[in-house]
Amino acid sequence: MNLKFKKPSRETQIAMSKLANGEDNLDYHGIAEDKLANFTNHKYAKLVNSGNSAILSAMNSIDGVILIPDQGAWNGFKQIAKFLNKDLISVKTNQGLVDLDYLKESIDLASTDDIDLDDENNKSALFLTSFAAYTAEQDIKEICQFLHKNNMLLVEDASGAIGDSSNKLANGNYSDIIIGSTGSPKIVNVEDGGFITTNDNSLLEKSKLLLKTSKTSNITACGINRELDFTEENLNKTIEACLYLKERIENKTNFEVFHKDKRGTNVIIKVDDSKSLSYKLRQEFVLDSHGMITKCPNYNRLKEKAVALEIKNLDISCLGIDNLDNMVNILKKYDN
Repeated sequence: MNLKFKKPSRETQIAMSKLANGEDNLDYHGIAEDKLANFTNHKYAKLVNSGNSAILSAMNSIDGVILIPDQGAWNGFKQIAKFLNKDLISVKTNQGLVDLDYLKESIDLASTDDIDLDDENNKSALFLTSFAAYTAEQDIKEICQFLHKNNMLLVEDASGAIGDSSNKLANGNYSDIIIGSTGSPKIVNVEDGGFITTNDNSLLEKSKLLLKTSKTSNITACGINRELDFTEENLNKTIEACLYLKERIENKTNFEVFHKDKRGTNVIIKVDDSKSLSYKLRQEFVLDSHGMITKCPNYNRLKEKAVALEIKNLDISCLGIDNLDNMVNILKKYDN
């Protein structure tokens, strides 16, 4: 089985190389930001040097309370909220998926503790990832409508969903702020950088200094501009591979797959001994010095005994049926 770690496209590598060698002298910041804003259906976009810088800038612009899922998100949400001394509320989820009943329950509990989440002048915000644990898409539209009725904002980390052809994810018609990483191995994969987009320029103004100090390099901006052209294909092929794997694993092995009918960019299987299985699979799935196996419980994935197959880490050239079937056959060796 020939597995390769995801890298920037050849075209992106060439474009970045030409700029670095002085064969191109364009300033790509504005070009890439305009293109990115178009991708997310937002008016404004800013490039930064990392995904965490994007989170920091977005969270700094929120005057109210920060809400985050209790699992299946990004631990940087918690760390940065604490760094900024923000009030933080953990929202119970359905294995990473935001459930409106649980969200309402969190809001109600906060009000009994004299925490005002329904403040028009100091709006609170829910931070989440487009795909819970990378394995199941959030109902962004439904969540957005609920939050807006409660005078709250939605901040979507779309690192793994930019370029969604269904327009359900990374869509500024729903999310108030969209943030993301363009590091490796993300959908916009230039091994560096990040972004933040919104329709509300006042949110960017609140973090003007942070955005200025975390501005990304022109080479990274060039890479983002070129790599955006390949996002839809990268995302669609990864999602299709994961849906195929989920169905085959359920039908051909004894493993239970979490969120088996949901779109995602990885596959998470329930196991009794996640430590043992993750070790065995790391020996089977070799990725030129990189990994594609995550052991759970893990906040960034699920707080369950499980193993995640990070299909999102693979170059799309590796996602043919033969390779996918070989993955299922390897899992069958360990499913008893």
